[in-house]
Amino acid sequence: NNKNSRSTFSFARFIVSSSYTTSAPVIHKKKMANILREILEEQIQNTSRREFLQENETLQQQRWEEGKAFEFDAAKDAAKPKYMATFPYPYMNGRLHLGHFFTISKADFSVYYQRMKGKHAIFPFSFHVTGMPIKACADKLKRELEIYGAGGPPRASEEELLALKEEMKADLMAAMAPDSGNKKKKENKKDNKKDDKKDDKQPGSFHSNKSKAVAKTGKAKTQWDIMRSIGIPDEDISKFTDADYWLEYFPPRCKSDLKSVGTGVDWRRSFYTTPANPYYDKFVIWQFLRLKEKNKIDYGNRYSIYSPLDGQPCMDHDRSSGETVLPLEYTLIKLEMVPPYPESLKALEGKKVFLAAATLRPETMYGQTNCWLLPTGEYGAYQINEDEIFIMTEQAARNCSFQGLSLKKSEVTCLAKVMGSDLFGIRLKAPLSANEYVYALPMLTVSMKKGTGVVTSVPSDSPDDLAALRDLKSKPALREKFGIKDEWVLPFEPIPILKNSKGNLAAVTISDELKIQSQNDREKLAKAKEQCYKIGFYESTLLVGDYAGSTVIEAKDKIRNVLIEKNEAVKYAEPENEVISRSGDVCVVALTEQWFFTYGEEEWRAKAESALERLNTFSDETRHQFQHTLDWLKQWACSRTYGLGSRLPWDKQFLIESLSDSTIYMALYTISHLLQGGAFDGSQTGPSGITPEQLTPEVFDYIFLKKDYPENCSISEDTLSELRREFEYWYPFDLRVSGKDLVPNHLTFCIYNHVAIWDNDESKWPLGIRANGHLLLNKQKMSKNTGNFLTLTDSCALFGADATRIALAHAGDSITDANFSSDNANKAVLDLYNGYQWAKEILEGDTLKERDMSDPVDRTFDSAMNKLIKQTDEAYSNLLFREGLVHCLYELRSARDAYRLRIGPDNMNRSLIERFIEVQALMMVPIAPHWAEQIWTLLGREGFIVHAPFPEPGEIDELLLRQESYITKIREDFGKKITSTKSRKEVNTGLIYVADSYPEWHEATINLVQDLYSKNNGVIDTKKALGMLKSNPIIKKQMKLAVPLVKSIAVNVETEGESALELRPPFDEKKFLTENLPFLERTLEIPFKVLDEDGSQRVAAVPMNPTLYFE
Repeated sequence: NNKNSRSTFSFARFIVSSSYTTSAPVIHKKKMANILREILEEQIQNTSRREFLQENETLQQQRWEEGKAFEFDAAKDAAKPKYMATFPYPYMNGRLHLGHFFTISKADFSVYYQRMKGKHAIFPFSFHVTGMPIKACADKLKRELEIYGAGGPPRASEEELLALKEEMKADLMAAMAPDSGNKKKKENKKDNKKDDKKDDKQPGSFHSNKSKAVAKTGKAKTQWDIMRSIGIPDEDISKFTDADYWLEYFPPRCKSDLKSVGTGVDWRRSFYTTPANPYYDKFVIWQFLRLKEKNKIDYGNRYSIYSPLDGQPCMDHDRSSGETVLPLEYTLIKLEMVPPYPESLKALEGKKVFLAAATLRPETMYGQTNCWLLPTGEYGAYQINEDEIFIMTEQAARNCSFQGLSLKKSEVTCLAKVMGSDLFGIRLKAPLSANEYVYALPMLTVSMKKGTGVVTSVPSDSPDDLAALRDLKSKPALREKFGIKDEWVLPFEPIPILKNSKGNLAAVTISDELKIQSQNDREKLAKAKEQCYKIGFYESTLLVGDYAGSTVIEAKDKIRNVLIEKNEAVKYAEPENEVISRSGDVCVVALTEQWFFTYGEEEWRAKAESALERLNTFSDETRHQFQHTLDWLKQWACSRTYGLGSRLPWDKQFLIESLSDSTIYMALYTISHLLQGGAFDGSQTGPSGITPEQLTPEVFDYIFLKKDYPENCSISEDTLSELRREFEYWYPFDLRVSGKDLVPNHLTFCIYNHVAIWDNDESKWPLGIRANGHLLLNKQKMSKNTGNFLTLTDSCALFGADATRIALAHAGDSITDANFSSDNANKAVLDLYNGYQWAKEILEGDTLKERDMSDPVDRTFDSAMNKLIKQTDEAYSNLLFREGLVHCLYELRSARDAYRLRIGPDNMNRSLIERFIEVQALMMVPIAPHWAEQIWTLLGREGFIVHAPFPEPGEIDELLLRQESYITKIREDFGKKITSTKSRKEVNTGLIYVADSYPEWHEATINLVQDLYSKNNGVIDTKKALGMLKSNPIIKKQMKLAVPLVKSIAVNVETEGESALELRPPFDEKKFLTENLPFLERTLEIPFKVLDEDGSQRVAAVPMNPTLYFE
């Protein structure tokens, strides 16, 4: 029952909650589990429904494995339709969680469905181990072993465990109390707001403050603790100091997790990456050789996000935060200090000292009036080379040291420290400025985390600069506060440098239009900045300088190059936002010599855009994200020196990075089952008898590129022809599912690499890529740190496989974030259990009747099933699994309930009920395959239901369905009125008044809306319709009734379509009601009469909406 389910879920929340388990120095996870089981032993009583379903799930999984239900080779008939879905292989440094399977489920559901539609359908799956995370974790464990020894960090004492147990027990009992949350709220009504907030929790949910034992030791920080927290026994943790052991440990468990939830994977095709699988390694080497031959890979100095600790570029998959962050390239303007220097920099007099101002708009330097510093900011004087010193932040100097802007690479040389306020009033020579000198002035909003902390001021085209300058000019007290002399500020005015639609002083015009008064008008300034920068870049022409008359777009890079050539500026880059590597290092941007993809190259990008045009992205949002990525994506480093991975075949000092070896490996799925004998590491030779050493680049050319049979090949042509046939049959992939966060990297790289390798064969380009949002757990972000986290294994233990799948299907199908609800999972357990038991009882009972389909109620139910089959089919075909679930589980069950109510529980048609049971089982296959198999067996069918065809819809009689909808609504409305009336007086006979036409004003209103509907292509403009009502003299008299009628019609049209605009009933309403009086009288338990004579009661009746009165 629900209470026990909530208790079970609370138990799982305890198991994974970081409030207890992430402080692994306190307690091992297994010990924690034992304590919790002891506490809960008497609390969880009835789990028989879930266990009944789980026993069947285990049975069906065994049947599928023994029967090789999901293993398919290329069809002998090449014309037989196929379907291949893929998922970006997960990284093997932990177990799979619900977020993983939420995305995986979309591919899994789809493959089950497409197989039922008559296609050869496969879902291959593999494991990613390329990159530095595994290696970094293994190395970290080695260092910890040296510190702690073989036993690892210390555990909690027995006293702490006993105290923790009592505290946990109290928390658990409170969490399980159904009204605990409300009770606490009542008790604390008069408490302060903080206490109210603390007690405002949902009944039955678990929320805990840290225990005292945990508070003493804090959160887990060591890799050893992390391993403990994911269930690795202490005695096994030391094995993970070997990076290869991670490959042995996690992939088999990942496979087990997926099998336990019924994922229909062809495991013969599975592998993991890196040279640990020599077949995969040979494939990647072939891919990179061909890409280099096509000039898609180049070598040279380029900006990369870089981890100084790791000593190599830090790509997206190497980061613990800052994924997708790119280098942002600035121009450092060298504002030369003019002696005398301030006291704190006296020792530097005689040397060239510059304030280094970072700008993204070098073309506006003609308009410099001053430069800004943060008064409280700490700056340093850093030796950039033998002759020059830059004033900037330490963070900027650190970046510079990796970009050739330091005496020694990766080291900063700080000659002095100085506060921003110490530099106010120094004279500066500003390159390109119309002013001979400008001065350093205070600005309170200067960021010390962006750029260099030095900001050059161009008030003509920067609203922020203008507001700050105006504040200083108009406020003597502000100048006095910072010791600013009038001559440093008052003579300086905005300088016209650009011409556009806002004149030649865009910032001044826009600021005045928005009535910006000071720097404190932050919202207005943000709006002004957006307008000004857009106009300044896309619409402006230069008024001054060597490029006067040129557009900004034409002149920007030219002006930048001139500044650099004159040694008045240098190039500089830093991360767009903070990036933290998985080794915990704050990353910089470094100029590194490396191999990189030439993404963004004009011809290559054009092909990628062509591939995107024909690609099914399943949503406009995903397509727009791809288009945006293609707009900005440029060179991408594909090499590294640390971690796991294949070696670059022409430069073996480098490894191939993790986002670069995972772009076309889906092609390998088509033949991997023939190459390797089912082992993830390729250690067993497969049915083809081919060894890795035989896989030369020319062999792959023959298989994948239709090249000629290689000379001196040690593999027979017949064997290679079979591999080519498999590839040609299965490729391209039909669907790739992924989280939306992979669109800016992996998924776009996938498109780029496909159009490069198969540049002469568009038939191998991807057909479909579907992105989804992140998964919330009970409307909260999933996080190990907060304890709101559920692994796939735990979910199957708590709810069972099919209930987990149903809850995930119910979570949503859009690119926005979805929500896994434990309530939905618990409800699914009941739905599945009760559905099976009902089917079993009804089939084994003697209440079903053998008869033909002459009864209209039978035909109505049959039509309802046919319509839901069609709707489910359409939803599944568009990967709208939540919609499909609603149709085939909930709406189909409601149609059965309505039929049972209409015909009577002892009068149901056997053939119809058997068809209902079979149809529902078939349509539930993609989402709840174990349950569907159980129903299939109950029906006495042979084979696997997962191989059965999807049901075909028969005739759909829309009139019968409208009549059914009508009588259902009438019964509900009359039932409510009867119940309400009985509470006041005795109810005898019900008098039903019907009408065959609308009042004149009502009909005129419908005609008006009908006209708008036809003229606007099936869309009703409600606002326009309401505006037209008064112009009709007939309607005008009944405005109070007409206004809500228009709104009601508009709503009904959205749900019912054009039928909501009908002026006459589609059937004889009085006759139909009269024929169905026995049904109304049986279910509402009073006699009725149907009347249509004139009278006051009839006035309220309109077609399809009769009125009810009582004698």
